[in-house]
Amino acid sequence: MIDIITDYEAEWAADIFIEYFSHMQSIEDYMRYVKLESITNQGSLFSLNHLFFNEDMHPEDMEFQIRFVGKRFTNSVPQEQYDNLLSLVSSSKNEKNIPGRELKWIVYEKNTSKIVGFIRFGSPVINSKPRNLWLETPPNLSIFNRHAVMGFAIVPSQPFGYNYLGGKLLSLICCSHYAREVLNEVFEKEICLFETTSLYGSTTSASQYDGLEPYIKYKGLTESKFLPLLHDEIFHKLHDRFTHLNNNTPLTSNSASSKKMKRQNKMISIIRNSLKNEEKLKIFNGVVNSAFNLTQRKRFYISTYGYENTKDILIGKSNKLIPAKNWDRFYLENIVEWWKKKSSKRYQKLKSENRFRKEVELWSEKSDIQIIR
Repeated sequence: MIDIITDYEAEWAADIFIEYFSHMQSIEDYMRYVKLESITNQGSLFSLNHLFFNEDMHPEDMEFQIRFVGKRFTNSVPQEQYDNLLSLVSSSKNEKNIPGRELKWIVYEKNTSKIVGFIRFGSPVINSKPRNLWLETPPNLSIFNRHAVMGFAIVPSQPFGYNYLGGKLLSLICCSHYAREVLNEVFEKEICLFETTSLYGSTTSASQYDGLEPYIKYKGLTESKFLPLLHDEIFHKLHDRFTHLNNNTPLTSNSASSKKMKRQNKMISIIRNSLKNEEKLKIFNGVVNSAFNLTQRKRFYISTYGYENTKDILIGKSNKLIPAKNWDRFYLENIVEWWKKKSSKRYQKLKSENRFRKEVELWSEKSDIQIIR
């Protein structure tokens, strides 16, 4: 494995990193840049505005339908269709191939048959400081993974999200008994914990998951900070060159976990070891260090699905789940009714202030979308 390359190669690689990150002042700049690049690469799609909810309808008149994604479910949405539709709505670049089990849903308003949002469940991350603080100990993962699930994509379409607190509706659906029962069947587990993190971290003082107690509770900020990943075209241009310099061998095994991040970090290390131009090295280090600050600690949230002893289950202190007194609140119909009261206030306020939106927002058609709401 190479640790040093020629000064010429190091300067060439350093210049690519410097050019990529030097014009990004915030995480929003980075996300917009990567998002627009992914939209460009996926090719043009004909207008799909008509599929997304933009009606002027009182929340009390709404009903919702959940459609499953993938061939294993009947009357399901094709995987490729889900990925394409989500990419038009989501401000982040959503990974298509995620290790571990997953469950994807599209949520529709039933009366109009229009899309109001997207959900993707998956296996939880291995380690989380706010989770460990809440449990008062790092959990035994073999026990923890039998009982926990994570929300990775909880994305309302717009303007439904803005007009009706759509992100809150999708979040609440995730912690309903309906979701838990389906996850138990699909994941072959006994779920009692739902967790998720805010997309924008401490960039904002709040997220769509706030104000949803007793269903969802805030448990602090994560500690992880990392260098944002180069988008695919630039990354492969760099890594292909380093692979050539490394006797045509990739910088990590193709089977390694988080291989893109590990390869990027290795390239940075090699550049630092190889640059002889002290001024260029200073600029390179400054840009890379500033890029680390683009990533923010994320806000961490949990739901215990109406169980009173979730913590004891997760740390192996108990093996029998006990419903809490507020158990019935977590039935889907009760959750939707709770949301309707909140959403109705939002709807009435926007209407009275003439701020109600009707335009469908799709990334394929415009680049000035408001990322952080």
